[in-house]
Amino acid sequence: MPIILKLGRVMADRKMSLNTLSEKVGVANVNLSKIKTGKVSAIRFSTLEAICKALNCQPGDILEYRPDPTDALSAEKKPEETDNKKT
Repeated sequence: MPIILKLGRVMADRKMSLNTLSEKVGVANVNLSKIKTGKVSAIRFSTLEAICKALNCQPGDILEYRPDPTDALSAEKKPEETDNKKT
């Protein structure tokens, strides 16, 4: 997955436990744990906002985009395929 969640790293930097963050954010411990381990496919902006407020950080501190190398190769091939279809 090209989106990497770095919540655990930010929590460690702030020396904040999952239980403490859960209390501050108002989100169940189990749901924060899923976010921390990257086992989610979506996160609400309101949850992200509450996490950032509790940890005094920016969304970019928690989320990172890493392009999938196989997708990049596919994207490079698409223009060639289009050119071949025109001739």
